[in-house]
Amino acid sequence: MPQHFYGHGKLLITGEYLVLDGALALAIPTKKGQKLTVAEAEKPGITWEGLKESGEVWFTFHLDYALFNQSQPAASENPEIRLLQILLAAQKLNPEFLKEQPSLKVTTQLEFHQKWGLGSSSTLIYMLAQWAEVDAYKLLELTFGGSGYDIACAGNDSPILYQRSEGVPQVFQTNFYPDFSDQLFFVYLNKKQNSREAIANYRKQPEARKKEAIQKVSGITETLLTVDSIFSFNVLIEAHERIIASVLNIPTVKQNLFPDFKGSIKSLGAWGGDFILATGGPEAKNYFRAKGYETILSFDEMIFS
Repeated sequence: MPQHFYGHGKLLITGEYLVLDGALALAIPTKKGQKLTVAEAEKPGITWEGLKESGEVWFTFHLDYALFNQSQPAASENPEIRLLQILLAAQKLNPEFLKEQPSLKVTTQLEFHQKWGLGSSSTLIYMLAQWAEVDAYKLLELTFGGSGYDIACAGNDSPILYQRSEGVPQVFQTNFYPDFSDQLFFVYLNKKQNSREAIANYRKQPEARKKEAIQKVSGITETLLTVDSIFSFNVLIEAHERIIASVLNIPTVKQNLFPDFKGSIKSLGAWGGDFILATGGPEAKNYFRAKGYETILSFDEMIFS
């Protein structure tokens, strides 16, 4: 019988970058995620097929088990090398995984556009960890690295508070469905951000500046769960933007791209790409459409709740 696995996509509402160093972050699983199916096949080895949201083939290749006897390949954007790297790391965590070298057909199916930055890699790590029966956070550590909030989102059906305490992930389910959710929406900036490069830049910033920012952002995260008006929400996310801008020593996305926007804007995840959170009504959405941003999703369209 085929095995089926699923992981939710992710959005980091608060705590970007600082979550790596212990900040309390609010993260939300998205409605759309990724599926993985493992089935028996006749051809020896592993035949892998990745499908886009449309059902169109994204990539396909065949992994011979002879490749598993080679040294761990370096991180790569090439899907074949990337998957081999993850499978080898999973074997390191569980030597019984694929030990019998079964003939398999593995299919992944994205539910969101592959450029959206909602977690094509993190959902894959999470699902492969379930298949290999290993700790998903350890598998992430051996492969792509990162805070792990995206792994937590992949396996949760509700918003979460996420925090790394002495390197150990702490996950707490919470509620985040504000009364003013109809005034929250997400805009794709038409640019896929490289998270590893963004994190590398963050790592170069002064530690004292980060430490102070962690305390402030953790406080904003807690307060954000209790606000009952869009005005208070806007004040908090604008304060959050200023803090992260100060840490990274770069302008906010609103200053950089949308200085005349009348609502508030919150960057999500790695600054400079993927989605932003914006506030306002229909006229606010029209502002972004007029500037050529066509991918605009409402809170209910994006968020799993």
